[in-house]
Amino acid sequence: MNGSIIRKILGYVLVLEGVLLLMPGLVGLYYHEEEYKTYLICATVTFAIGAVVAFKKTKNNVFYLKEGCTATALSWIVLSVFGAVPFVLTGEIPHFVDALFETVSGFTTTGASILTDVEALSHASLFWRSFTHWIGGMGVLVFLLAVVQMTGGSNMNLMRAESPGPSVGKLVPKMRYTARILYALYFILTIVEIVFLVCGDMPVFDAVTASLGTAGTGGFGIKNDSMASYSPYIQWVITIFMALFGVNFNFYYFLVLRQLGKALKMEEVRAYFAVIITSIVVICVNTADLYTNIADNIRTSAFQVSSIITTTGYSTIDFDTWPSLSKAILVLLMFVGACAGSTGGGIKVSRFVVVIKTISKEIQSYLHPKNIKKITLDGKIVEHETLRSTNVFIITYFIIFVVSMLCVSLEDYDLVTNFTAIAATLNNIGPGLELVGPAQNFSQFSDLSKIVLVFDMLAGRLELFPILLLFSPRLWLDTIKRKTARKIRKK
Repeated sequence: MNGSIIRKILGYVLVLEGVLLLMPGLVGLYYHEEEYKTYLICATVTFAIGAVVAFKKTKNNVFYLKEGCTATALSWIVLSVFGAVPFVLTGEIPHFVDALFETVSGFTTTGASILTDVEALSHASLFWRSFTHWIGGMGVLVFLLAVVQMTGGSNMNLMRAESPGPSVGKLVPKMRYTARILYALYFILTIVEIVFLVCGDMPVFDAVTASLGTAGTGGFGIKNDSMASYSPYIQWVITIFMALFGVNFNFYYFLVLRQLGKALKMEEVRAYFAVIITSIVVICVNTADLYTNIADNIRTSAFQVSSIITTTGYSTIDFDTWPSLSKAILVLLMFVGACAGSTGGGIKVSRFVVVIKTISKEIQSYLHPKNIKKITLDGKIVEHETLRSTNVFIITYFIIFVVSMLCVSLEDYDLVTNFTAIAATLNNIGPGLELVGPAQNFSQFSDLSKIVLVFDMLAGRLELFPILLLFSPRLWLDTIKRKTARKIRKK
């Protein structure tokens, strides 16, 4: 394994994080908060460490999938550790495990929190929490590909390791330009949402943090009641943009190029909106007795469905008080997730589309054994490798789910709490049910359980395997053997 290029990428990540940490520092300075000093110091130190590591010469700039996955997993861990330090130093989240949980939840766009009083935080820390959503939504390494010239190897390996979904393709021939297009679309949509929210008389700071959280499908609110205290107009704007950020960004690229046929041909996007509309209708009917106004019923149902399927996690109501059918639908939506190539988490709609088509094909093979039918998606044949990787992903996903749930169950909380805590973190949702419901938080868990949940958040955001690769003894043994061989050759 090429350790030097991994070290270089980690250095770039720290340099980038150092620059980004200036933002909450400037916010704190604007609001005359003492916390701005901590953020500026952390920004300087992080940048300096990154610069020392990144600008050390490397003999070999080639990196393949193994290096891409390892660099991605380590980057997100390093990013989270350094991102947690300001919370500890400001004293706003003094316990490091809690600070790490909050930061990982931010970068992975999960939105699960250990805070009991969000409004007690400084503006600087509130901004940093929401900004981590925006950074992690599209991916820090995707941003690096857009702004940093990396020569040698395949940049696609970094994109494949970090981008959510079963497959990653190039929008244009050069990977760097693809990354720029994705971030341009991401930035424009974020700005448009901010404008819409400000037009609804939402305070600018609230509009910015809400939009950062919506864009990254994260869900950290700056109010203790999340989005409940805002006007119906603002709730509708956030509902619509949550759904939009859950769409595969290739869809927007085709729209920009006026290739409407290609955009409408995307089966995953059609299935995604079909699931949303169906869920809203069922929940509206099921919760009709709880509302005197049908408009409130539709708005609340649409908000929560959009929030859960896109794995954003904002809330306007304690949906833990809803009937069992509505809660069951929301839990199922946690697993479905958003589209591949979006900022959302979950298993992804495209995988479910492929699995359903595979089941249909298997049934047809029983009826017509001699017929050979290929599975297609968007008019293209789904290769056997994609089918295999989809099956392996789902099996691995549920193995991690079961093991994590057993670990968390050692604390003897109720089954619904444990189950939805894992579902909420592994799918990067945020709130669950019972003790981790939208009106609750994750502060009651032990440090061990929080570390398990941190692992789940990282695994869920990085599509499992980059994080699992770090636990492979062979990866590190091969690295040690190669280093030893080089030393022997030098002697």
